[in-house]
Amino acid sequence: MARLKTEGDLERLIKADIWMMDILKTVEKLQLPDCWVCAGFIRSKVWDILHEYSSRTPIADIDVIYFDPWTVSETIEKQYEQQLRKHLPNEPWSVKNQARMHLINNSKPYQSSTDGIAHFPETPTAIGVRLNNGLLEITAPYGINRLVAGIVSPTPYFQKEERMYEIYKQRIRTKQWKSIWPQLKIFD
Repeated sequence: MARLKTEGDLERLIKADIWMMDILKTVEKLQLPDCWVCAGFIRSKVWDILHEYSSRTPIADIDVIYFDPWTVSETIEKQYEQQLRKHLPNEPWSVKNQARMHLINNSKPYQSSTDGIAHFPETPTAIGVRLNNGLLEITAPYGINRLVAGIVSPTPYFQKEERMYEIYKQRIRTKQWKSIWPQLKIFD
């Protein structure tokens, strides 16, 4: 397969993956506001392709995010996870409303799901994909260049202050991505 370079390349990669498309179709059924499947769901697929792996690297969870400032209950997020499990029971669903996640990062309230993604720790994780009326859409606040090049660096938010940068560095140590994808270039 040719190297990934553009969002169009990434779209074609996702569309050709039956499992990914099943996930996206299932999430689209919920009709959550400003909803995206993000982070490792996309990142791991790209890195597997970069490393020419013939099978999918398992992911810890399938991150589904949405933005609903009117209902910011963690209980509702768990209900959405249950709904997703009814359709695909063997998947590790994780649903989070970005209208409350700014509290985790101790930052100003996010304005949208894409704003929430922009506050993820690493640039290759700061990406989302969704089906919107059957059309595949990608949101990538920092573009996809680092993702498709296998470069890991902190997002601007996690570079602002030492406390946030330490969280980024701790994630790099904990995730141990280099042991899974040895060709990554990780900046810490």
